[in-house]
Amino acid sequence: MNDIVTIKGLKYGLQLTFAKGASFEDIQANLLEKLESGNGFFLRGTTVFVPKDHFAEEQNEILRRMFHRHGMLFSTELKRPNLAPPQRDEKSSAKKFRESVEEAQKMMVINRTVRGGQEVKVNCSVLICGNVNPGAQIIAGGSIDVRGTCRGFVHAGAFGDKTAFVVADRLMPSQIRIADIIARAPDEPEQVSQAERAMIRDNMIIFEPVAR
Repeated sequence: MNDIVTIKGLKYGLQLTFAKGASFEDIQANLLEKLESGNGFFLRGTTVFVPKDHFAEEQNEILRRMFHRHGMLFSTELKRPNLAPPQRDEKSSAKKFRESVEEAQKMMVINRTVRGGQEVKVNCSVLICGNVNPGAQIIAGGSIDVRGTCRGFVHAGAFGDKTAFVVADRLMPSQIRIADIIARAPDEPEQVSQAERAMIRDNMIIFEPVAR
């Protein structure tokens, strides 16, 4: 069942494609398994795109409700957000707010290791398919997902989002920040056999294992 749904990261969301001949029931079950696995890929606020006309409207509605329950948006139109120009000065604040929400819904995908001395700074969430080496810095307005070892400085929720998190296959940062909360990696980190996620709970950063 693992290959029924294929996920492709875009700068403005996630694109889903499906195995040929897969039934809607199998697709729905596979998506639900991925959503409930807590692997950090399906970030809250992310827009999920499916091929237009792939499902019947009632099936699209079932998927829309399922993603909505997990804090995500659902669309059959694969296009960048359409930002209309402001019409009047009094609408500028509302426009900026809409833009900030749309920006937070995006996800940047980086298919490389971030080496020492390099900095990645984005307004949205970021998925790094590689390591974050010592001396590297990752600063994101949303969450940070590292498909590798994270040893550098990471700052999620840089604009104050305390629901943001950091997840990595091996989470060993020199320093980690979420919103305005700061933590450091232990001097002798425990040996863990699975990925970990750092998040804010009771106004402090806690680490917990997650399944990929």
